[in-house]
This record gives sequence, structure tokens and C-alpha cells, in this order.
Amino acid sequence: MYPPAYDYIFAAFAFILGAIVGSFLNVCIYRLPLGLSVNEPKRSFCPHCKKQIPWSQNIPLVSWLALRGKCSNCRAPIAFRYFGVELLTAALFLAAWLKGWHTDAWALAFPFWIILGLMIVATFIDFEYFIIPDEITWGGVGAGVLCSLALPALMGAESHLMGLVWSVAGAAAGYLTLWLVVELGKKAFGRKRIELEKPEAFTWVRDGDEADLDVAGEKMKWSELFSRQTDVLVMHAAEASVAEKTYTDTTLTFHFDRLEVESDVYELDKLDKLSGTVTGLIIPREAMGFGDVKFIAAIGAFLGIRAVFFTIMAGSVIGAVIGLLMILIGRREWSARIPFGPYLALGATIWIFYGPALLDAYWKWIQPSAN
Repeated sequence: MYPPAYDYIFAAFAFILGAIVGSFLNVCIYRLPLGLSVNEPKRSFCPHCKKQIPWSQNIPLVSWLALRGKCSNCRAPIAFRYFGVELLTAALFLAAWLKGWHTDAWALAFPFWIILGLMIVATFIDFEYFIIPDEITWGGVGAGVLCSLALPALMGAESHLMGLVWSVAGAAAGYLTLWLVVELGKKAFGRKRIELEKPEAFTWVRDGDEADLDVAGEKMKWSELFSRQTDVLVMHAAEASVAEKTYTDTTLTFHFDRLEVESDVYELDKLDKLSGTVTGLIIPREAMGFGDVKFIAAIGAFLGIRAVFFTIMAGSVIGAVIGLLMILIGRREWSARIPFGPYLALGATIWIFYGPALLDAYWKWIQPSAN
């Protein structure tokens, strides 16, 4: 017997809605890291020629295929990511709808759509920029708490008050768990020592409130090196030129806002450029970014405490496996800096669709029934 026609209608609606939302998520992925408004301009524009795209050429999924992945104005290529995000969002929206359809939990598709959308944006931004914007993390915490208050079944609760309480508890559990990992990781692995085989040239060039550090041709953003005001970067220099003064065989101790060389102290916002040769560095580093800490809080606000620990464990295993594979295939540089947010997102997605069943299977495996 064939399913009722409304099954197909609702499924088609979920898929189409997902594609439309995916088009908006593309806007967020492009604009949020650049500090641009997602509302102005209201219409999407070509990232190359900046011409606004008419609605007839902005139909989710269809337009990218019809235009063969190119801008109709300048003919520059439009990345496959735009089509991929729309298709991925559509597929996940459909899957979330089908998960609860024909059950009492069908309404949970709506909060699942929200967290899945947030995780898609976080994943693509984190892969490219190694950041997760606060609009996604703290915004996700707020959205998760409100959804749990409105739909307490999202937390497995019966009352609206308990839905709110468990959502806040999930956010707090996620935040505190990864915050503890960050702090312990900082104590254990907070400094990376690099010894060079021979003196290599370095430059430090200020650009407004930012600066670029270039050592042996490898460029690093100053803000990325200093996650905290207490961080210190140490350079052992064979020679260094600072404010028209030359030092030899010395140590440069950089704080975020100042430089200490022997008995001299320089404010970095009053320096334009430093240069010289360096023989070794001690670079501050973090076990993970605080964006990940806030991101797991958002996941906890939507999915609860059990999902937090499942997500962290699953994300860690997935990230470790992928990092190992990159090393095995000779892509060690790809494994040197791996964003954790996408793996948290994948772990949370697995939880949404299979998590409770996987946990039950695991407990049955480690605690078999007595014969």
C-alpha cells in the first residue's frame, strides 16, 4: 500500500525549505566572517563583481546548475560550496522531518532544523577562517534555551520549566567541560618551541590594530598568536633592529601590546616594523579555541547533557582519525592545524539521528545480560 499523498507533500516541503534556508546559510557563511550584515544588501551578490543577483537567478539548487556554476554578469566561477550547502541543508531538513514523522515527536523537527542550520554555518566558517562567530555560538545558546522552553520534549522533560532547566544545564555542562580542557591543555601544551637549523630572517609589521609576523617566509597573524593577554612569545635573535636600535645575540620577549629587549621596553602600537634574524622561537598556543567552548554550549542548549558528552567524544575520535589519515597520506601540514568545530558539529548530527540508539547498543555491549 502506498503512503498517503500528504507524506510526499510534507517531505517535499521539508526538502524545499531546507534548500531555501541553505541559500540564506550561504549568505551567513560568506558575510559573518567579514563583518558584513546578513540583511544589507538584502539580495545576494556575486563575490567577484559584486553585482546583485536577480531573484530569477537565485533559485536554490536550480540556479547554480542552470548557470553552470558561473556568474551571469562577469562569468567568474561560483564555488560549488554554494550548491553543496543548499543540497546538504535540504537533505538534513528532510532527514530531520522523516525522523519524527508519524510519531509524537514530529514537532522536534523544528528545533533540529535550527541547530542543524547553525552547525552548517559554523562548520564552513571554521574550516576556512578557524573561527566560529558569536552570532552562531551565543545566538545558538539563546535559541536552544527558548526552543527547550517552548518544546520541553526536546530535553525529554514534561514541563516547560524543566525543559528550560535542562537546556541551561546542557549549555553549562558543555561550556565548563571544554573550558576545563582548554585550561588543562594550556598548562600542558601552552608553548611550542621551534629551533631553527640556521638563523632565519623575520619581520614584524604593524597594520592598524593588527600585525603580521613573518619568520622564514611563514606568515602569522598577531591576533592569532595571542589568545590571552597573559600569553608571551619569545624569540632568540642573532640580530634585531628595533626603533633604529640594533641588538645582537639577544632575546625578544613579546607581549600582546609591548616588546621587551634586554632593559628596553617598547609599546607595539608605536612601532611600525621590526626585522632581523632569529634562531629559535617559543610560541604560545591553545589546545582549542574558545569558539569551540561556546559552540558546545549551544549544542548542549539544544540537545542536552548526554548529547554534550557524546558529541565531545565522537568529535574527538573523528578528528583524531582524520588527522592520522592526513599524516599517513603525506598531508602532515593539513593535520598541523585542524578546526575542532566541524567535528563537534558532525558528532552532534550523529547524536540527533542515531545517538541514543548507539548509546543503548554500547551499554548492552559492555554490560551483557547474565546467562
